[in-house]
Amino acid sequence: MSSRSHLRFYAEEDFEALQRFELPSEQVVFTALPDEALEAAAQDPNRYPVVILSVEGEAVGFFVLHLNAEITSLVDNPRAIILRALSVDFRQQGKGYAKAAMLQLPAFVGEYFPEVDEIVLAVNARNFAAQRLYLQIGFEDRGLTRMGPMGMQHIYHFKVERTG
Repeated sequence: MSSRSHLRFYAEEDFEALQRFELPSEQVVFTALPDEALEAAAQDPNRYPVVILSVEGEAVGFFVLHLNAEITSLVDNPRAIILRALSVDFRQQGKGYAKAAMLQLPAFVGEYFPEVDEIVLAVNARNFAAQRLYLQIGFEDRGLTRMGPMGMQHIYHFKVERTG
């Protein structure tokens, strides 16, 4: 499935496609649209925007990897990186892009952030679709929660294994 798409860091050429992203209102409450996340990344050098590209090279999804984020203190791991603002354009949902991207994420993090040994994210307790996705691809729910802007969030963990 991971051959359906590939990951790369955001480039200016992605801007227009990401501006056209659409999400239904019931999803927007759980994540930031790419333009909002890009604005935050422009203000914080520790935020790394990542684009999910289809095999044809079309930007179909987006997320941010965040080093030295406030949540790392919650998990007590200074070598953790935070996954935030994952979204797939509504017109591209249901095609396996999010799952393919998350399956590729550990290798991507290992390649570009060799100091990182854990990927952490916060998912809203009411966002059942995202919870299923993260648990299905191997994130672990250790029972840690925090209050977020839209209610209770579960903190999920993924250990980044080193090869060689």
